[in-house]
Amino acid sequence: MNQLRHLDDRILFAVNGFARHTAALHVPVLAYAKYGLVLFIALLAAALVAARHRSTRDLAATGWAALAPLLALALNQPLGHVFHEARPYAAHPHLLRLADVTTDFSFPSDHAVMAGAVAAGLLLAHRRLGSLAVVAALLMAFARVYVAAHYPWDVAGGLLFGALVAVVFWALLRSVLVPVTGWLRRQPGVRAVFSEPRPPIAPTRRVDPSPVT
Repeated sequence: MNQLRHLDDRILFAVNGFARHTAALHVPVLAYAKYGLVLFIALLAAALVAARHRSTRDLAATGWAALAPLLALALNQPLGHVFHEARPYAAHPHLLRLADVTTDFSFPSDHAVMAGAVAAGLLLAHRRLGSLAVVAALLMAFARVYVAAHYPWDVAGGLLFGALVAVVFWALLRSVLVPVTGWLRRQPGVRAVFSEPRPPIAPTRRVDPSPVT
């Protein structure tokens, strides 16, 4: 455990040293660390539009990708009280701090939990959008360490926890979510927006016009 803590501190100090020498990145990275959640909302909205006429399973998975972060964040709150870890700038006053001071616990990172849940949730139905969410999640994790809001362990644990919540609960709830989604998309009003995909049209068989001899 001490070795892990030592490694965690070393990575934190390395990222913080990088931050000290990249003043031009302070504003954009801090903005993303604080407001990058908007990007994940946009990705979820794009996934919902893309899934409107896809299979009921894909539509259900897309809906779950939006619900999973809420469940992950709710489950994450008790973990913070269990570990009771102070923010890195409280334990290391010499750090360059770009983040606002807060009384919240440091481990696991709420931002990373949310990002990990969205990324894993989107990968269940949308490979391309899910891949973009994975990149955005990794950038969010880095940004939270860059602004000295979290230790590397905080964001790594948050990403993993969020992803596990999304994947495990999807496996547990899929048998309920898929039929409920199918029922919802058949309701008047909803059906016009989230119509079921049409079955493929069978190719017309050509008749040989040559006479039979």
